[in-house]
Amino acid sequence: MGIGDKAKHTAEDVAGHFKEGVGKATDNEKLEAEGKADQVKADLKKAGDKAKDAFEN
Repeated sequence: MGIGDKAKHTAEDVAGHFKEGVGKATDNEKLEAEGKADQVKADLKKAGDKAKDAFEN
């Protein structure tokens, strides 16, 4: 797995945290939920990266 993919997935996770925080600060439940969903997607992608790395080695 390339380091670029890992960095991209980490950036998606960070963006999700940011979006969630903005949603909380502005009392925007939709934005908060989108941020949480983005984090879950990024976590799943990271887990997939780890599984691929395990099988490649």
